[in-house]
Amino acid sequence: MNKILNVIKKDRDTEARLGILSLPHGDVETPAFMPVGTNGTVKGIYHDRIKEMGYGIILGNTYHLYLRPGTEVLSDFGGLHKFSNWDRNILTDSGGFQVFSLSGLRKIKENGVTFQSHIDGSKHIFTPEKVVDIQSVIGSDIAMCLDVCTPPGIDYKAAVEAMKITHKWADRAIKEKEKLGESFPGNLFGIVQGNFYEDLRKESAEVISGMDFPGIAIGGLSVGEEKSAFCDFLALTASHVTKEKPRYVMGIGSPDYILEAVENGVDLFDCVLATRMARNGGLFTDDGVIALKKAEFKFDHGPIQEGCQCTCCQKYSRGYMHHLIKCNEMLGGMLATEHNLQYLYDLMIRIRKAIAEDRFKEFKRDYLDRFYRNKKK
Repeated sequence: MNKILNVIKKDRDTEARLGILSLPHGDVETPAFMPVGTNGTVKGIYHDRIKEMGYGIILGNTYHLYLRPGTEVLSDFGGLHKFSNWDRNILTDSGGFQVFSLSGLRKIKENGVTFQSHIDGSKHIFTPEKVVDIQSVIGSDIAMCLDVCTPPGIDYKAAVEAMKITHKWADRAIKEKEKLGESFPGNLFGIVQGNFYEDLRKESAEVISGMDFPGIAIGGLSVGEEKSAFCDFLALTASHVTKEKPRYVMGIGSPDYILEAVENGVDLFDCVLATRMARNGGLFTDDGVIALKKAEFKFDHGPIQEGCQCTCCQKYSRGYMHHLIKCNEMLGGMLATEHNLQYLYDLMIRIRKAIAEDRFKEFKRDYLDRFYRNKKK
């Protein structure tokens, strides 16, 4: 197994840690947030600008890229890096969550999952092997195994069945990756499941950690559960996942959830929240999320966040941004998207500095006290 994470510092009082993740398209400092580019583009922003911020890895989605533009197109262009003109790393989700969210349009069996396209209703099948093959064509630097993601509230028997299928699929995915050999130099990560049952979470974490994966994803969280359940099961799962490998929590992107993950020794996280929220006028600040559609910003001459180096904060006022968002101008969403991604990138720098100085616990406390203050008013 190839070791891809070099842990260079652990926080004194928490499980938070600093590392260097070595990937085919360059090293990534961890902990790291990864912008989501579902269809081969991060919505509302140029790849060049994301690169200028300092991001070394973004996401693509196997399910969506498989349907459009399709593997024939991606293969013809030599993979997603060349197709989208992005020369840094790409992580691709297996498509398991998208298939899970299709509900009535899919059927899960031990061999794989059959589903209908949300685009045209055409029928398809994803097997663990096929999903690895698709990500090989994409050229993923980090590829994910096909898994069975389950919602909160399912019964124990259903959770056991989903977990066992996930483990069997993980084993089949490893064998397919080995079969591809050097033609697929990316890294295949396993995914921990187990729903919201403590014994299943522990079992899945230990099984997946023991498999020949260079990295581990903690799946099945941020799927509609209460925040307290998220925190409890994140801590539980992380405590049973090997510390030798990079750990990735899927689908989290708000500062409070990011800080919770970092405190539990998580290295990577992603979410569409930053870009989706931006297009609707929701922007991150140290004082919480502000909703630019509110009339209170109409005459506000200040920047979104003092000290932020994004184009929005350097050149435009909250009042102007309020105007753009209210008018549904494309520029408003683009500027807001750049701001949110810049804010999260800068937040990761602050988090890494706090870990390096053994003060992450204090940083988290002080940051959240200010971040939540406006919510309490």
